[in-house]
Amino acid sequence: MPVEQSNEKSIIQKLDLDVYVKQFQTFLARDKPVAMMGDINQHYRYIQALSKVQFPIPKSVPNLDRELNMIKKQSVLSLDEIYAFVTMFSYFNTLKAVGFTEPLISWIQSIEIPEEIVEIIGYFTEEGTINPEKDPELFKLERALKQNKIDIKEMLYKLAHSSKLRDYLVDTQVHFNGGEETLLVRGGFNNAIKATVVARSPGGFFYIMPQSISHLKEKESALLSSKEVLIYKYCKDISAVFFKWERFLAFINKEYDRFDHYQARVSFARAKEYEFVLPSKQKHIKLHDFSHPAIENPVPVSINLSKQIMLVTGVNAGGKTMLLKSMLSAVYMSKYLLPFKCDVSKTEVGHYKSIEAVIDDPQSVKNDISTFAGRMQEFAKLFNKEDAIVGVDEIELGTDSDEAASLFRVMLDELRKKGITFIVTTHHKRLASLMASDDAVELIAALYDEEQRLPTYTFLQGSIGKSYAFETAQRYGVPVAIVNKAKKVYGEDKDNLNELIEKSTSLEREMRMKIAKIDDELKSVEKQKQKLQDEEMTLQESHRKAIATLENRYNAATKKAREALKVKESTEGRRLLNVAHQRKDFKQKEMQSVDEVPLKEGDKVKYRSHKGELISLRGKDATIIVDGLKMRVPLSQLKRRGDTPQVKVKSKPKQATVSVEKSGATVSVKLLGMYADEAIDTVDKFLSDALVNGLNEVQIIHGTGGGVLSRLVSEYLKKHPKIGKFYRMPGNLGITVVEL
Repeated sequence: MPVEQSNEKSIIQKLDLDVYVKQFQTFLARDKPVAMMGDINQHYRYIQALSKVQFPIPKSVPNLDRELNMIKKQSVLSLDEIYAFVTMFSYFNTLKAVGFTEPLISWIQSIEIPEEIVEIIGYFTEEGTINPEKDPELFKLERALKQNKIDIKEMLYKLAHSSKLRDYLVDTQVHFNGGEETLLVRGGFNNAIKATVVARSPGGFFYIMPQSISHLKEKESALLSSKEVLIYKYCKDISAVFFKWERFLAFINKEYDRFDHYQARVSFARAKEYEFVLPSKQKHIKLHDFSHPAIENPVPVSINLSKQIMLVTGVNAGGKTMLLKSMLSAVYMSKYLLPFKCDVSKTEVGHYKSIEAVIDDPQSVKNDISTFAGRMQEFAKLFNKEDAIVGVDEIELGTDSDEAASLFRVMLDELRKKGITFIVTTHHKRLASLMASDDAVELIAALYDEEQRLPTYTFLQGSIGKSYAFETAQRYGVPVAIVNKAKKVYGEDKDNLNELIEKSTSLEREMRMKIAKIDDELKSVEKQKQKLQDEEMTLQESHRKAIATLENRYNAATKKAREALKVKESTEGRRLLNVAHQRKDFKQKEMQSVDEVPLKEGDKVKYRSHKGELISLRGKDATIIVDGLKMRVPLSQLKRRGDTPQVKVKSKPKQATVSVEKSGATVSVKLLGMYADEAIDTVDKFLSDALVNGLNEVQIIHGTGGGVLSRLVSEYLKKHPKIGKFYRMPGNLGITVVEL
């Protein structure tokens, strides 16, 4: 067995995944390593696409590497070996009728079976034999063999019911023994019939073949021999075709393995209701409602490892080792795209080059090594590793705990610098206290239910847990008197220390519950705030529509009044109409003065979809800076940024004629009929908008005329720092093309 496969088998056993992997392998069409070679992201896309459709389950096919080598040497394959290839060809033909989506459909459709191979598929029945309907000679042989078998059975039936053999027969049935049709008789049968003894039964009887059917057996043997010759001819001819298409056969064999990997994973996930997690590039593990496949009725694990070292402490038999195995198992299953049970929307698993588990006690009579020495050998190997995740169970095992704490503290720190992530379980408070202040260390405590005196199999991040050794001993049957005596020997000081640790854990848990409650309340307040803002915007929109409606009605009424005055002039009517106009203007100014706070230099503003800062005001124009770019825009198009929405009465800005729009910016502007200052201002605003919106090329339409606008535009463009190149449009000198 290769070293890599041996290491993989070892890690599977250490993480208690051997049963899980065996269950997965039952879904494979043929035995192969669990790992898939190639781009894992591409594999994930194919698996996801396959998960959306129903597909036929592939038939079992043996490994065909030896057969492919035989084909290269122009050897003749047996009928079974040929049919194994035919099974793969037929399966890919079947897949073409499945309603796949991309990328599966392109892959399956690209596998074209050559015509000669398609013809070979037609030779075979579903049982893997040559179809007699395709060959008259074979059909004749099959019919003759069938008739000969009928003749043998009829002959034996007559003998079994004959009077001279009746006294020696055990029964009147035809028995198959060693592939031969026989009769079962008692001793002394040779007085009644000449026959050959084929075998003896456990009861002391004889299986005999009467000499009267020997000629029929000889005929059967001759027919079978002729059939074998004919079958060999087929095998020889097909093997010759296979030699011609040897490279295609190697390709189809590889693609069958690839699809087998995909379909087995999808079928396994469907059967177990598991989920796929694609490994991320980030070196962290975030599990939510994860269940290790080896545990029946597990307590789901939700844990977050964002640091390089996780130190797990706490109650004995509280799930620390299983937490370690769960996290490494999630990495292993994610690495090879094996599905598992979790909340996939909240689960993230990083990708690591290798997975190591220092779990077992290496001490044994065979290897003549101590526990601690074995641990040191395991750690020595890690100094040659990079980009690995390592689980170490009971790190202080086998030596003085105080010395071990200092040693492991230094080794973990050095190995961390090599990019190795650690998950460590320990009962050693000194190691935990030495590492607690390190920002790269995540403390995890296994929790204990004091009331029920049982571990909860849940974990608290950011805390050191108590071992509860005495409670565990009592729970597993150690007498109470013994436990109490042990507590006295242990000492009050250490007991007080554990009590402080316990209180710290409880306070930490209480604090986290309060924080979670505050977070929920904060979310509720944020939702209420958003709701009020939405209601405010709705009211503002209703207010705007109401004003617009009233204004339309006002305009319609004044229009009718003016038409009436044209028919019959009235001084009083004119006066009242002027008063109405004055009141309308006063009311609009009053609303603007109440609802709108004037913009000033330094204000944070929003121009269309861009955020910027107002740096100067000039009449109805303003200069703003957006992403380091200064631009002059109409003041009326600016909005104040901030939490409180500002209600503004927008004036309709003067804009150049636009031919095409893209994200609020135009790709062309017309200057026809403009004065020099107006044209340069328009070009300046136009180019600012184009730069902010990321346009690469724009057009300035200035016409030919006397050439004044053309010269002004050219001079301006030469001095602009953001212009890469500009030129006149071929065939139309009235347009300048600008590359930004």
